[in-house]
Amino acid sequence: MTRLLIRGGRVVEEGSVTAADVLIEGERIVAVGRLDPADAAGAQVLEADGRLVVPGFVDAHSHAEGVVFDPEVQLALLRQGVTTVIGGQDGVSYAPGDGAYGAQYFAAINGPHPTYRGPRVADLLATYDGAAPLNVAYLVPAGTVRHQVLGSTDRPASAEEIARMVELVAQGVADGAVGLSTGLDYTPGLYAGADEIAALCGPLAADGLPYVTHMRGGYEDNSQVGVEEVARIGLDAGVPVHVSHFHTRADEADRLMAWLEHQGVDASFDAYPYTRGCSILGMTLLPPAVNAMDPEEAATLLRDPAERERLRRDWFPGVDAYPSLGPEWPELITIAHTVAPEFASAHGLTLAELAQRRGIDPIDAALDLLAASRLEVNVVMAVRDQRPVEDLGRLIAHPGHLGGSDGIFIGAHPHPRSRGTFATYLATYVREHGFLTWPEAIEHLSTLPAERFHLGQRGHILPGHIADIALVDGDAVRATATYDDPTALAIGIDDVLVAGRPVLSGGRLTGDLPGSGLRAAPGPRSPDARPAAGFRAEPDPLRSGGHDSDGG
Repeated sequence: MTRLLIRGGRVVEEGSVTAADVLIEGERIVAVGRLDPADAAGAQVLEADGRLVVPGFVDAHSHAEGVVFDPEVQLALLRQGVTTVIGGQDGVSYAPGDGAYGAQYFAAINGPHPTYRGPRVADLLATYDGAAPLNVAYLVPAGTVRHQVLGSTDRPASAEEIARMVELVAQGVADGAVGLSTGLDYTPGLYAGADEIAALCGPLAADGLPYVTHMRGGYEDNSQVGVEEVARIGLDAGVPVHVSHFHTRADEADRLMAWLEHQGVDASFDAYPYTRGCSILGMTLLPPAVNAMDPEEAATLLRDPAERERLRRDWFPGVDAYPSLGPEWPELITIAHTVAPEFASAHGLTLAELAQRRGIDPIDAALDLLAASRLEVNVVMAVRDQRPVEDLGRLIAHPGHLGGSDGIFIGAHPHPRSRGTFATYLATYVREHGFLTWPEAIEHLSTLPAERFHLGQRGHILPGHIADIALVDGDAVRATATYDDPTALAIGIDDVLVAGRPVLSGGRLTGDLPGSGLRAAPGPRSPDARPAAGFRAEPDPLRSGGHDSDGG
């Protein structure tokens, strides 16, 4: 069993920052404090030189489960101190099934998995064991489950079909999944009603695993309708809930989280420290039925002049009405990824700039791009109203917040959040503006997500815990990735351990691969989860009439 001593660091734990050494044997921490040299005899020494010694960060919302084998992605994550990512997000990923659906529909988000070919969550998790320098945990994606049973059918599921889907979810939970996810803006998830989703959450209840959702009905100032459905599902299923990329205004988040608590819902959320979003272009600009098609069929349809005219007349006025984009959408959407060779020079251009270069209008430019790419396009989406640091800081400091990047690594000009989120939390919101103290930041980025997703003895620097550890230079840590240079690596975190083994040393990968597919640790039912008592929609004092217009 190897022994390693982290000497001369400042341990962030239990609400404090304390000068201490950390002794590790094998994969676990065995001692923390000022250690007698005799106690660490024979141990390899890692000099911390006053750096912060923190539990490795857990990215609560990641799309790295297909690309985590890529050394560039590994370096991007480890240089931010991330030692575990939670995959299976937004209701779409590889398992259960042979992986083809998730790899096709989310080709521009997750990409293909290099080795998984099915059929179970257990088989997917096994692909990470000893194959990457960091850990991957996995949510059962409800959209993939629905596709396994109903395909892309636009209708409610029958009782028999729901029973088959519940069996698949139960199998995934038994295999070690850490929750269930939905993506209710994506097909086929948007076809699933609240009752169907609550039924699928049933297998989570015994262990208090969370229901994780990309909500229905929009975000920003339109979160009320989605939050009400989240509450109904959580209460009906008796499970805690977690809202993905909850980018609403801080005061609205305060109100809605208080409302969920008043309803008896155990709720948390993730939010990344950027105002721009990123997703597949088809979700933003095309009808759901087109997104649900085989990509070749969709491409053929989008080349049809009559179909284009129909979309221009009947669909795009609705795009102009999107509250976060509006009619300025061609100027606000930047191309991050396309597989079409003829559009290789379009990376980093807005749709307006692409249209201008091609001498056509933005609708035709967007449809040409989607057709040539067979829908495999992802984009960075700006918003009309840029939020100040003060508002994002209040959101990130909310006690229900967990650190999550929504990181997408597919693309030549990706969103900088994939390489900068966790460094930005630390530099901007801890060191520069003080929205969180260092101990509070570690709770948001390590301790609470490890607890929420049942990751076992992680998230603390304590004896007996697994030694997933990052050394942080608190004065230097920062993101360097920007919207113009989105692939630049973070600085200030040069040494990282996973399961007690150095995976980043001096800012470089060591080549060691101690990561694993994390299986949910056994846990008691959440004390705050409600039994299936139904959803209470009566008025309550936390629903201020002054916010009704924001709530949809």
